[in-house]
Amino acid sequence: MKQKEYVLEVGGRPMTFTFNDLAENANGSVLVRYGNTVVLATAVMSSRTKDDLDYFPLTVDFEERFYAAGQILGSRFIRREGRPSEDAILSGRVVDRTIRPLFEHHIRNEVQVVITVLSIDEDDPDVLAINAASVALHTSDIPWNGPASAVRIGKKKGSDTFEVNPSYVSRAHGEYELDLLACGKDGAINMIEVGASEVSEATLVEALKVASTEIEKVQTLQKKLRDEIGQEKKAIAKPEVPADIKALFEEVVAPNMETAVFSNTASKEKIYALKDAWKAALKEKLPEANGKIASDLFDEGVDLAIHRGAVEKNARADGRPFDKVRDLFAQAGGFSPILHGSGIFYRGGTHVFSALTLGGPQDSQIIDSMEEREQTKRFMHHYNFPPFAPGETGRIGGINRRAVGHGALAEKALEAVIPSKESFPYTIRVVSECLSSNGSTSMASICASTLALMDGGVPIKAPVAGIAMGLMLAPDYEKSGSYKVLTDIQGPEDEYGDMDFKVAGTRAGVTAIQLDVKVNGVPVSILAEALTQAQDARMKILDTIEAAIPAPRPDISANAPKIVALKIKPDQIGGIIGPGGKVIKAIKEKTAVDEIDIEDDGTVFITGKDGTADKAAAIILDMTREYKAGEVFEGEVTRLMDFGAFVRIGATAEGLVHVSEIAPFRIGKASDALALGEKVKVAIKEIDEKNRINLSIKAIDPEFAARKGVQPDNSPRPPQGNGRRH
Repeated sequence: MKQKEYVLEVGGRPMTFTFNDLAENANGSVLVRYGNTVVLATAVMSSRTKDDLDYFPLTVDFEERFYAAGQILGSRFIRREGRPSEDAILSGRVVDRTIRPLFEHHIRNEVQVVITVLSIDEDDPDVLAINAASVALHTSDIPWNGPASAVRIGKKKGSDTFEVNPSYVSRAHGEYELDLLACGKDGAINMIEVGASEVSEATLVEALKVASTEIEKVQTLQKKLRDEIGQEKKAIAKPEVPADIKALFEEVVAPNMETAVFSNTASKEKIYALKDAWKAALKEKLPEANGKIASDLFDEGVDLAIHRGAVEKNARADGRPFDKVRDLFAQAGGFSPILHGSGIFYRGGTHVFSALTLGGPQDSQIIDSMEEREQTKRFMHHYNFPPFAPGETGRIGGINRRAVGHGALAEKALEAVIPSKESFPYTIRVVSECLSSNGSTSMASICASTLALMDGGVPIKAPVAGIAMGLMLAPDYEKSGSYKVLTDIQGPEDEYGDMDFKVAGTRAGVTAIQLDVKVNGVPVSILAEALTQAQDARMKILDTIEAAIPAPRPDISANAPKIVALKIKPDQIGGIIGPGGKVIKAIKEKTAVDEIDIEDDGTVFITGKDGTADKAAAIILDMTREYKAGEVFEGEVTRLMDFGAFVRIGATAEGLVHVSEIAPFRIGKASDALALGEKVKVAIKEIDEKNRINLSIKAIDPEFAARKGVQPDNSPRPPQGNGRRH
């Protein structure tokens, strides 16, 4: 085996890049190790072009292997990997979003980047995956404008310092207020993922500066690798636009482009109409012209017009000021009493409906992946984007990477305000249905979901809102430095703009960020400006949400199950469950409760409707109650013996009233004063060393026997004893 290693210190630990001939048929490959986590990245470009495509065919696959965790995972019947997990999809997306902007999009050769996780310990494979993908591409012969590097920055609650590449194990305990994954090159950032606990914009800017510094360390090594072992890049020239197509474009399209783009409307209908006119002109005057070249020329014209209009004329496609949010509408509830909670949110032409469902702990999702095994997830947000939302037709069914990514982003944004299991033990699922789309349905999903949570009585810490920020760099930005930051991008701004910067948070701070770009990167200074502008927009949206519902409703929906939580001692768990689950099954049957969940620490969650949870809780409390001397009860006589009577004082607890404890005078036998099934007041006299309860009637009611006409028994007294078998 041929092998060569390069080592770089990142976050105080070595990151090792190994080149060998394991995947020698790939255009580029590398093994990257950090701690005991190892990933293999390969990059392959097909030799044939797909000229029938009108897009760049890039595929990124993130392959999890169960052996990487030293586990035989999967179901009982299938012990091999199946479809990608949500974590794998999200990891593949961050790689894709980092490398895609750095390709020339006229390329029609298929490019596939495959990340295979070979070993996983405490360190995240996603940071390694991005760096490995970049190295594999950068040292290959595939044309690519890299490299781009990645780093994770964490900050613990109450700390003033940032940590570089904290492990996912250390972040799993809720100690971190900031988890930032940033990628970039040459001092600029081109991909961001943030999960945070209401951190300030200033903290985020400082974290990005730290990330940028660490990124450049990896960049330096990547450039060295390119110089030492990089292959010569293949040349794939961009097709020239024939002079006759250019001339026709200047005649038919160019004079009408500005009117079509800046139509003061949120729709793209005028742009589409102009494109149809362009196709008709081509068909009539240049029927032999290359349609893809002509289509690309039109798109470039729209792109240039939008950028010049923004930077040179302070104009937006729909006529809004750069910092203005479109018209807002919010509604909490009022959709159907069957739903546990609902929310409707409009921002311009983007309309989202979200529905809340509450369940018991048994409804939580079980996570069984490389990183987490047999873990439960109690808050879920799912996102649906049907084809009619943007006014199109298409296939319905299943999930795609976009739906997983947008759903996860909204989930991350809301998770920071979800109440703890101890204070609100419900499993929470929110589903967002994107019913009309014209810019950032993911951020609208956060707003609609906040409304649904509050409508359902979930005591969230604070409302969360999200906004998508855009950017238009001047065509000569490298020289002029001119740009415009746009609030609430829509339509052509979303499609042709340079940045999609999604920021979500509360009034107190940011909870989630996602950045995608179409350029090589965005300077931190511009991102700082966009964060400030996003904060202003977020406050306006929160005003609208809070006008619809100022706070979570005081009670959950009557249609939602009620959960009663109580605590028992761990050594009492066995008694509640019983042999083979016999006792707990009997409680369920008796009370018709939905579910009883008992955790190892003795926490019991009882889920039911119509008072069933309270009934089951009363039984369990009674079964686990620790009785004390002096307590008084009204009990029922269950058994009569000559030496005394057994009285039930709880659902399962019984005590003995010895014949000598019935009256202050001697009586012959218990049945002289008591009857089977009789209700009688008793006091606990003592609990003996064997936990047996001894009761007394005379201690609280000395006249009990006399009132019933019982006379003293003067016959010889039998030997003393309580009559119990020892």
